Amino acid sequence: MSAPHVKLPEKFLRFTIIITIQILILVFGYGFLGAVAYLEYLAPSDSVCNLMVNHPGELTMVVTLIATVLSVTAATLFTLSVKEALRRRMWKPISLIHLSTGVALAQGSHILKHQFVGLTTLTLFIFAMLRLLTAGWTTLLTPTYFMWPVQLNGSELDITGSAFATMLQEEFLANGLSISFEILDVGAMLSGVIAAGYTFGLPGTFNFNGAKYNTSTQGVVPTIESFSGSDGVPNASGTRLGFSGGNVTVNTGIVPGSRASAHVPQGFSTNYSMSQQGLTANVSCRAIDSSQTQYLWDTNNSYVIYTNAAAASNNSITGLRLWNISANCGNNALTSYEYVTMVDANGNTSSSGSGFLPSVVCLGPMDVSQSYENFSIFTQGFFKYGFLQASVCDVVPLLTRVIADYSNEQISSVVTSFTPFGPENVQLLSFIAAVARFQSINSQGLTSSTIGDTLYSIYSSTTTGYVNNNLNDTQEDYWRGVVEFSATFLRSGFMATGSFPDNIIPNNLSSPVTGTMFVSTIGWTRWAKGSPTYALATVPLTIVSMLTFACASYCMLEAWKEHQDRLEKLKEDKRDKEHAQPHRIHHRAHFDVSNTLHLIMACAAGSLALEDFSKKGIMTNELATVSLVESEPGIKPSIKKFIPGHVSGSV
Repeated sequence: MSAPHVKLPEKFLRFTIIITIQILILVFGYGFLGAVAYLEYLAPSDSVCNLMVNHPGELTMVVTLIATVLSVTAATLFTLSVKEALRRRMWKPISLIHLSTGVALAQGSHILKHQFVGLTTLTLFIFAMLRLLTAGWTTLLTPTYFMWPVQLNGSELDITGSAFATMLQEEFLANGLSISFEILDVGAMLSGVIAAGYTFGLPGTFNFNGAKYNTSTQGVVPTIESFSGSDGVPNASGTRLGFSGGNVTVNTGIVPGSRASAHVPQGFSTNYSMSQQGLTANVSCRAIDSSQTQYLWDTNNSYVIYTNAAAASNNSITGLRLWNISANCGNNALTSYEYVTMVDANGNTSSSGSGFLPSVVCLGPMDVSQSYENFSIFTQGFFKYGFLQASVCDVVPLLTRVIADYSNEQISSVVTSFTPFGPENVQLLSFIAAVARFQSINSQGLTSSTIGDTLYSIYSSTTTGYVNNNLNDTQEDYWRGVVEFSATFLRSGFMATGSFPDNIIPNNLSSPVTGTMFVSTIGWTRWAKGSPTYALATVPLTIVSMLTFACASYCMLEAWKEHQDRLEKLKEDKRDKEHAQPHRIHHRAHFDVSNTLHLIMACAAGSLALEDFSKKGIMTNELATVSLVESEPGIKPSIKKFIPGHVSGSV
């Protein structure tokens, strides 16, 4: 005859569910934390991000609700496990202070007994962990605004090497310096104006080809598509030196293989920080006095070439004066420029209404011992521009590496390194000097100079003493802006759509571009190593989970003992074939230790004699040992009561 079938205790299922749910909560918490730590950045879809931004109150409510549900669930599982573990422990002798400690934990509370520092500390610690669960989950799940960095790389035109010098020379020969000077004239002038005026608080945004630059171009060309400006396609003769505006080829993309670059959202806004080539100049201007005869600066050679006294009545040109302006550009070799200005019938110029600002650009070094790395600009103002004394500006162009910041719809650049021009940059220097020469000559008209008017407007709108002390700085900023723009023009022309076959820059003309795209979005980021946020988010959950597992495991062990006792009892019954008085087994009816009524009923039903409420009596009662017993199985009604155990002098 086979042994009767005995099912596993129903408690096993309850404890299995408790452990399973607690494991799922723990896995969710650490899984979410691990996903963020592995991916570094985690953000929902753009539509969800927009909902979060547009409904911040609802977002806070949802996060708090989820955090509360998870923390309440974990705390409930803990108290259920403690309650069941204490109920099973009470069938064995236990001191009343330990019993009250267990009851407090089963109720999610604590005790405050200075005589029992260890138990008080334990309950306070567990109580704090339970209360911190919500704060931990809220910290873990609350999304924040952050900038998602995405690594970029690409290439641009390299104007620093011999390959570009060769190509530029070929362009010079093929076009006979047929450069789009109408663009250079306006662009270089405006670039200089912005650079010079920014020092005095004038607006500092310069626009070229649809792109906006902060103060000056710094010689860069946009390497980000959304900042590249014009999307028009240049015509066949509108590229390279003939560039007059149009789309500039951009070859920049996301670095493949980076975890942070996967599933990058569109975000609310995007900024870029790129390391790329630039070009600037060290410009040093100083006044020329009469004792510095080595410059041979001569502005006295002029004469009237045309007069018409009758023209005054019909506002026509009454007279013209031809100026021959010369300077020593090295080895006493004079360089002369000719200018024509308007005068009255007597050959005189109006000192208030007219201005004359002649310049001479020396296209090479003024000392034969110097290499061709710089050029000089002589200038002097007359009449309305008389505040500009004779001066010479030494211009030393520099090849630079810059960090270009693409944000707020404009480009700002900071030089990180620079090198002077070398022998392979002669053609590039010639182009820059030619732009400065063109600008200095063509800016002067019959009655005024665009450069002079720019400096005059600054001079007349600012404190005279301050301007007088900074006129050299103003000229330096102006010519620096012109030089930097000439490089931007050159890069734009050679990178314009159609400049190269398939718009692909050859490798020998390519310079690497690296940088970072910062996408503004909302989500979760990996916290800094050692951040206390990790502890707040994980320690309470981990400790409460471990305590829950320990209590549930103890209960399962005791339930297994009950099951084994029941099997043993069935074997004895089969062997004796009698219904003898059963052995006491570990099967207990329901008793809720967290229910005050159940505790009172157990005390009232037993023969437990306790001391009074004096201080000594309470101390004695706390050390008293009791155990819980119940009436024999099958006897109705079931009675549970506390009976005294041995008295211990210590806990």
